[in-house]
Amino acid sequence: MRRFLALLVLALAFAAPAAAQPVTTPHVTSELVSQTAGAAPGSTAWVAVILTPDEGWHTYWRNPGDAGEATKITWALPAGWRAGDIVWPTPKRLPLGPIMNYGFEGRTVLAVPVEVPVSAAAGQSANLAAKVDYLVCAEVCVPGTANLTLSLPVVAGAPGADPVHGPLITAALAAAPKPAGLTAAFQHAAGKLTLAVAGAPLTGKADVDAYFYPYDDTLIDQAKPQVVERGPQGLTLTLAAGQAFGPGGTAPAKAIGVLVADGAAYEVTATPGPAPTGAAGLGAPGRAGGLGLPLAVVFAFLGGLILNLMPCVFPILAMKAAALAKSGGDRPEALAFLAGVVVSFALLGGTLVVARAAGQAVGWGFQLQSPLVVAVLSLIMLAAALNLSGLFEVGTSVQGLGSGLATRGRLAGAALTGALAVVVAAPCTAPFMGPALGFALTQSPVMALAVFLALALGFAAPYVALACIPALARRLPRPGVWMDGLRKALAFPMYGAAAWLLWVFAQQTGPLGLARLLAAAVLLALCAWLLGVAQRRRAVSGPAVLPAAASAVSLFLAAGAVAVGPFDGPAAASTASAQPGEMVSQPWSPDKLAALRAAGTPVLVNFTAAWCVTCQANEQVAFRSGDVAAAMKRAGAVYLVADWTKRDPAIAKALSDQGRIGVPLYLYYAKGAAEPQVLPQLLTPAIVTSALEGHG
Repeated sequence: MRRFLALLVLALAFAAPAAAQPVTTPHVTSELVSQTAGAAPGSTAWVAVILTPDEGWHTYWRNPGDAGEATKITWALPAGWRAGDIVWPTPKRLPLGPIMNYGFEGRTVLAVPVEVPVSAAAGQSANLAAKVDYLVCAEVCVPGTANLTLSLPVVAGAPGADPVHGPLITAALAAAPKPAGLTAAFQHAAGKLTLAVAGAPLTGKADVDAYFYPYDDTLIDQAKPQVVERGPQGLTLTLAAGQAFGPGGTAPAKAIGVLVADGAAYEVTATPGPAPTGAAGLGAPGRAGGLGLPLAVVFAFLGGLILNLMPCVFPILAMKAAALAKSGGDRPEALAFLAGVVVSFALLGGTLVVARAAGQAVGWGFQLQSPLVVAVLSLIMLAAALNLSGLFEVGTSVQGLGSGLATRGRLAGAALTGALAVVVAAPCTAPFMGPALGFALTQSPVMALAVFLALALGFAAPYVALACIPALARRLPRPGVWMDGLRKALAFPMYGAAAWLLWVFAQQTGPLGLARLLAAAVLLALCAWLLGVAQRRRAVSGPAVLPAAASAVSLFLAAGAVAVGPFDGPAAASTASAQPGEMVSQPWSPDKLAALRAAGTPVLVNFTAAWCVTCQANEQVAFRSGDVAAAMKRAGAVYLVADWTKRDPAIAKALSDQGRIGVPLYLYYAKGAAEPQVLPQLLTPAIVTSALEGHG
């Protein structure tokens, strides 16, 4: 019996690999083991380095993050034997103060494939040696080295599993991240890296617990939060771009890493390009991606129609009203007005399409982000108001702004009225406009212009209908003496428009710029008065050369006051504290929003601009309401303001992410919500309060 037991022990010794004893170094125990009890010639054997740090200590992943160092294995193998790359387990986040590291706590299995040469002789043993260099950290970090060996028998047939370590290595290989047929793409803009992933494993999931671990430590800023948005077949992560995209960096051709989502880990390889179908934001409710061209055209027409009722268009209604009162429904003038509207929308839309194709972060209302454009428009509105007040004449009314000839002047003036209406009205977006314009700027130029044409037709439709449909035209009052009084009364909305643009200009340039524009306005008014004097003298006694020349000099000086010198002294952002009962706002930034969402804090975001009249109206009506402030306090929400008065690529990107290209836009991120709630563009305290209380 004793002889039988001795033989059995000897047989087991030859059947199992002879592993050296584990090596213990400060805070880590290391060992080199095999998945199988031997290795067959011409096969691949799986071996593993197992690191077991002390409790509370950790080692590092292939990308250690902001600090730390990845574990390295240096092999010494028999001739013809070759070791492959480490199959890394899924890491975990190891934040430490302001930095983010990636690594492992507890026992870690680093599996490695080893190719066995065909020439390996069965019946012999191969001695494998591995030098393992690692860094183990807790409150302090300790570098370490372990020299490990493994004697692996070479067997003729398929070796059996190692009874102790075989299941451990098999489980580690099964759980390791691997490709799963996912399609991924990334885009870089305004310091952000947008990674979109779609595929069957992510379809139909509602959880937003996802995180991307990049292989390249320069790809992203690992300490910044990762914002996750779900789509019907995937997700999109918004990441802070890393050094690879900064000065001196080299943008990668691929973004490779591990995506952990819904408790599973996948190896992802993303290439530059648009998001794959089904990733977040494509086809989601309220996003532009879900529209088709027919629906986008309908939305654009309805949006243009409603745009006539938006606060930003009220000053221009004076120009339309004056034209209607004078003509009583003149069809040629209506068609000229339509032509001015269509051409202006086409030019604005074409400029937007070209600029965005060139990579510029511009959006709807971009023209009023230029102080020079605001200054010129302010003076044009002032000139129109002075004309309506009767200080001077161009033709016989504001509709003659484009020419001094009679009939031809009226048509040119009507077209110019349409153009001015578009330029001033365009900064605001009416209901239905946002999704339609967001769709347009993601399509071909032909499709985009079709949407802008529909928008123009909707905007001009009321005026054209009144002028061209006899039944409606007969309802207009007959021309008479009353028209002169109405014309002068309608000058005051134009003065209001000029004053509003003057205020916008002050927000953009500060006191010195405002002083220059006020000087230009005084000189322009002097020019208008002198021109009127010359016109009246000419009507009585022939040409008045001196007033006309003085008028030209005044106009030249006014233009010089605006054109000379840069407009790069913006007014400082307001830091005034809120009055009792009002909401306290903070400046919006992608990082601040991401951090608040990661902390589970509800957030109300107001995308606004000083040049957006609708935005300012909502500010007074809704955001300065005591009821809204109280609801914000009850909800524990933070109020962020994204001010787009001057061009800001980050805000343009955020609007684009929501399928919008203009302001106003109001988003409420409820606690734990995957997507923000989009509030209407015309707000009341009840609407905002309802959203904050979860009834929206």
